[in-house]
Amino acid sequence: MPTIVRFHQLGGPEILKLEELPTQEPGKGEVRLRVKAVGLNRAESMFYRGVYLEQPSFPSRLGYEAAGVVEAVGEGVDAQWIGKPVATIPNFLLTRHGTLGEETVVPVGALGEYPANLTPTQAAAIWMQYLTAYGALVRYGGVKAGDFVSIPAASSSVGLAAIQIVRDAGGTAIAVTRKADKRAALLDLGAQHVIVSEEEDYVARVQEITGGQGVRLTFDPVAGSFVEKLAAAAAQGGTVFVYGALSLEPTPFPLFPALGKGLSVRGYTLREITRDAGQREVAMKYVFDRVADGRFVPKIAKTFPFKETVQAYRYLESNQQVGKVVITVP
Repeated sequence: MPTIVRFHQLGGPEILKLEELPTQEPGKGEVRLRVKAVGLNRAESMFYRGVYLEQPSFPSRLGYEAAGVVEAVGEGVDAQWIGKPVATIPNFLLTRHGTLGEETVVPVGALGEYPANLTPTQAAAIWMQYLTAYGALVRYGGVKAGDFVSIPAASSSVGLAAIQIVRDAGGTAIAVTRKADKRAALLDLGAQHVIVSEEEDYVARVQEITGGQGVRLTFDPVAGSFVEKLAAAAAQGGTVFVYGALSLEPTPFPLFPALGKGLSVRGYTLREITRDAGQREVAMKYVFDRVADGRFVPKIAKTFPFKETVQAYRYLESNQQVGKVVITVP
């Protein structure tokens, strides 16, 4: 029987259990994957702690991203998928599906073939990060040459994807990180500027970098009180995309900067891109082409074997990583 990860109560990583369960047959519109690698996301740690967009029902599976091979298809699914290497696109609810295990069943619409130049470990680290950044910065933000873009939590996999997207468009990526120990890595990975928020005056540094004009786009997964500083450093007519709530703090609305600058503070999630088949197809081609030709390269921070799932999520929550944490499955 395959081993999968489930949890039976809310809490920290220690609640995650490796359990043997019978092989699940895919239903209508679904496929079953033999999993080779799983990319971890902070959304999952928020989910098992009970502070995510949805609340789990127990026992609950876990995991958005997996790379593997299709081994069975359900009713209405083209059998030509069988045997293909794919990576999952997070367009499903964690309350209904979970990828963390030796096998998983997901909707066929969540499958994306990945470029042949990637390993399964790398393939488990592309769709969530690049599609999330694409939606805000390209689809809605229209990032272009000459733009200044602020990227808080820049050492995350999505933050690093945003840096690559901004550079590809000809913009200037301003990476924001809390501690100085990640400055060198962020510069090596493409950021033109790094602001260490615990040591530097964020607003003053942005004014210095941008020659006083501020940043047109801000791409923030943290929220909380720092949003007021993000708004203060924004350009006239700028947009602050808030795509997460990592601070778990109340988030004030920066009324006076919004009024004075015509500033937009916009909530955004990846689902805006993945739930629409047409938008999803355009976004996937954008990412696929750039990963295939080497313009985009996923950064793997650290890998863990499947049996060390708890340790992997502890490492994810430590914020030590620069890039993606991936679990490899035998």
